[in-house]
Amino acid sequence: QVQLVESGGGSVQAGGSLQLSCKVSGNGASACAMGWFRQAPGKEREFVARIRSDGRTTTADSVKGRFTISQDIGKNTVYLQMNSLQTEDTAVYFCAAGDVRGICVWAYWGQGTQVTVSS
Repeated sequence: QVQLVESGGGSVQAGGSLQLSCKVSGNGASACAMGWFRQAPGKEREFVARIRSDGRTTTADSVKGRFTISQDIGKNTVYLQMNSLQTEDTAVYFCAAGDVRGICVWAYWGQGTQVTVSS
């Protein structure tokens, strides 16, 4: 089992920055990937960024160049640095951990943290 707790959300004006953190506990070392997703009101949850166990990262086109995912293995924490925030980035942001079940699937989820960007 893996437990994930997000923090760092809040309200910010457009153009501002926030850093989200995801504290990983339990059997987090076995995760094949860590990721961030978001869900805006009335919309489906969407992929934002992921970091694989080999350190390679992937970022959604909608946030590329503005958001960066990273991890501190010693602190068991995954980060999402969000710069140049736009009102469209307003959403609940979720941390996820991947588990190998044939392939790497998103098996564990945090409770989410709200990010609100105002104009």
